[in-house]
Amino acid sequence: MTATPRPPVGRPGSPAPSPEAAPFDPLRLCIFATVALLGWLAGPFALLVFAALGFAGYWRARRAGLTRSQCLLRDTRLVLAYLGLLVLAGGAGIWWQVTS
Repeated sequence: MTATPRPPVGRPGSPAPSPEAAPFDPLRLCIFATVALLGWLAGPFALLVFAALGFAGYWRARRAGLTRSQCLLRDTRLVLAYLGLLVLAGGAGIWWQVTS
């Protein structure tokens, strides 16, 4: 008895796997762990960089018309305020490391 080959997932015309059959992919958890590692290694420098990138991205999105985000805070003004505080915290951490 020979098994027929299954078409690759995502191939045009192939049936999509049912949600019950697809296992959970914890990619976000891997991303969170990587960001935490970078934060641990680089300290306030990583916080400043990631927060500044996030702030710049949300600033551009807000100027383009985005008012609601998938972020837990939902309102982009709240997200910008949060990221702005993180930028300040990263800057304060760097200042504290340099002066002590």
